[in-house]
Amino acid sequence: MKALKYILFLLLIAIIGLAIYIAIQPNSFEVKREHTINAPSAVVYNNVIDFKNWKDWLPWIEADPTMEVTLGEQTKGVGGSQSWTGKDGIGNMKTVEIDANKSIQQELQFDKYEPAKITWDFEPTTDGKTKVTWKMNNDKVPFIFKGFAAISGGFDKMIGPDFERGLEKLDSIVVESTKKFNITIEGVKEYGGGFYLYKTTNANSSNISSKMAKQYGAIMSYITQNNIQMAGMPLTVYNEMNTESGSVIMSNGIPVTEKIEFPADSNISCGYIPKTKVLKTTLLGNYTNLPEAWTETMGYLGKNNLEASDIKPFEIYTTDPAKVPNPADWRTEIYIPIK
Repeated sequence: MKALKYILFLLLIAIIGLAIYIAIQPNSFEVKREHTINAPSAVVYNNVIDFKNWKDWLPWIEADPTMEVTLGEQTKGVGGSQSWTGKDGIGNMKTVEIDANKSIQQELQFDKYEPAKITWDFEPTTDGKTKVTWKMNNDKVPFIFKGFAAISGGFDKMIGPDFERGLEKLDSIVVESTKKFNITIEGVKEYGGGFYLYKTTNANSSNISSKMAKQYGAIMSYITQNNIQMAGMPLTVYNEMNTESGSVIMSNGIPVTEKIEFPADSNISCGYIPKTKVLKTTLLGNYTNLPEAWTETMGYLGKNNLEASDIKPFEIYTTDPAKVPNPADWRTEIYIPIK
């Protein structure tokens, strides 16, 4: 009997000691993880800002298949919310503040305890990627949570691995979303024709993007300085295409409403595409998929006994990437004039 009392006494001391140890733990914590995703910041932000997307990468859903998530009436932007019930209890989260494409502030609450603050930061890098920072902090940690943290080795060890897993899954989902593309051969159409200002240069697969950007920049500068009215989206006329070497001679242009005369020594010229029948193909996706779109278009041309005319083939870029951040949503039209 004495031994039993002694054991119970030691157990009581241990419990009291543990309670004291937990009680003196800090009443605040901060857990932060960073991850760089190969996608524009607006694309990453657009995924995170809408709770409808969280089911695909939230680590706690993966860890608890029994978790039931309920989306709020509003899921996106300030006021967006979601709640859940799982093996570890109930909780809810809501978005309280945003800085579009840059940061998101949220509140995370378990049961009726004091909510923790969630912060997302999306920092563009010089190479077009995004450094994502996911942070949780709380200045009023309940006793029970301090107990869980003490047993787990601290809040960082308890929460940090989940943040890492969530960011890894978010990375794969966002990057995959930017790679989607669709090629549609729309068949024989009629192109209305028109004037365009252009500059001509040669390029290959390694420098064509940078050369296009430089060409369009110079033409847009001229158009702005001279108050010229644009008549459409940028285009590229392919004067020569070498599929084996991947080199081209191209004229990058911007449509205008009327013919404009230039002096003989000008590096900008005015061209004209006449009204003509064309084989039209539409690419919805990144410009890197254009070679495949051209291959399918040329194959269709041959299979359907269509003969290209003397008018040079061209592309029109109907989407402004500055306004549409996800390359999967970029629209390019390919036109091959036919006889």
